[in-house]
Amino acid sequence: MRRFYLFGFLLLMAFDTLAQLSFKLAGSHALPVTADAAWLARVFAQPWVYGAVAGYIGAFFTWMTLLRHAPIGPAFAASHLEVVSVMLLSAWLLHEPLTLPRVLGAATIVAGILCLAAAERETLVVAPGPAG
Repeated sequence: MRRFYLFGFLLLMAFDTLAQLSFKLAGSHALPVTADAAWLARVFAQPWVYGAVAGYIGAFFTWMTLLRHAPIGPAFAASHLEVVSVMLLSAWLLHEPLTLPRVLGAATIVAGILCLAAAERETLVVAPGPAG
């Protein structure tokens, strides 16, 4: 089951990251916004729009599968790891600044997820089994 969680959350993070980066790139290539047919044609001509859609669909189905098995608290927290992956890939691929507050925020997210995972593991060890 541990492998299932690890693979599932890595897949979720990959889909979420694909969606966010694709959405950013699609938006950048759609400028200037004119809200007319020509603009819509320009938006849907970009492959990034389809990357965003594929990422959102993949994330949805991965998330629904994980929710059937994972405890909701740690699962919800771990589902936000894409904030860290998007930040790192944006710095690398899009040359966005990687500032100290961003790094500290990412470290806080990871620390929070680790704390929730440790608390969940402790709960599973300490909690009494079913009566009977």
